[in-house]
Amino acid sequence: MRQAGVAGGRADADLDREAMRRSVADGRTAPMDPDREARVRSAAVGRKEAAPIPAELAQAYRRCQDLHRRHGRSYYLATRLLPAWKRPHVHALYGFARYADEIVDRTDTGTPRDRARRLRDWSGRFLAGLRGEPVDDSLLPAVLHTVEVFDLAPADFAAFLDSMAMDLTVRRYADYPALLSYMEGSAAVIGTLMLPVLGPADAVAAREPARQLGLAFQLTNFLRDVAEDLARDRVYLPEDDLARFGVTIADLHTAATERRATPQLKSLVAYEISRARSHYAAALPGLDLLPGPSRTCVRAAYLLYGAILDEIERADHDVFTRRAVVPVHRRARLLARALRG
Repeated sequence: MRQAGVAGGRADADLDREAMRRSVADGRTAPMDPDREARVRSAAVGRKEAAPIPAELAQAYRRCQDLHRRHGRSYYLATRLLPAWKRPHVHALYGFARYADEIVDRTDTGTPRDRARRLRDWSGRFLAGLRGEPVDDSLLPAVLHTVEVFDLAPADFAAFLDSMAMDLTVRRYADYPALLSYMEGSAAVIGTLMLPVLGPADAVAAREPARQLGLAFQLTNFLRDVAEDLARDRVYLPEDDLARFGVTIADLHTAATERRATPQLKSLVAYEISRARSHYAAALPGLDLLPGPSRTCVRAAYLLYGAILDEIERADHDVFTRRAVVPVHRRARLLARALRG
């Protein structure tokens, strides 16, 4: 599919970008002025007053939504609480992240070198689209359109793609600072990319809570998926934490094979849960900076992801016997809680 990129867009969009660069020297997004917000709302997908979008672009948005629906159960459910015009853009960001993740995670699609080449090729098409070049892809036009509508930072996308490339070569992390360096691109920037879509009252103040929530979600996924990641020869538990609790890589493999965690492994998981919860706590003040529907959406995601940690604790910190899943009835209660505020 052919789709124009975002560089060469409307002159007023270029002026907006320049004004935002001048207003926030450290690269953080400034709050949207009313005129800018009106232009965003009129260009966004799904608004009644928006101009019709090309069929191929609509198809790309549907592809992103399908990826989100199939793979991001908790997050997709939370996204349903957003205004309809915002949802396609969240689907686009999720689709971008998920597709890159699938390239590096699908070990049945070739060697690490093959997957690295595919990631480079796909990343190259995306970066070309940012420069305004035509893009032949079934998903990227939706992402590029969302970048244009909300003036998203290309540097955040580049950081994300760099972390995805790390997954093809880095298998272990010596300590938590090393893991944080990876998660800056794989998780924290996802939080900052979401901010313009969510529309906080003070985007500068909301930036750090958004980063922290991305880190919290990522750590939750790491803990839930220890066995799954181990099957790909990846360990996202820092090596110095393993050593602190007397756990070896061999112990992880044994637990995965026997589907049973040792007391040492349970203590390690409990420690990592406390670390994840500290990121959730640091993210919490950001909820009050969001407008009503966005706040409800993020609160729902906050509660649903946090409930995964609750399920791990209910299993006595054993992440090997079964995958932690939040029961449907509990997800319903958490959604109701998010709606109540």
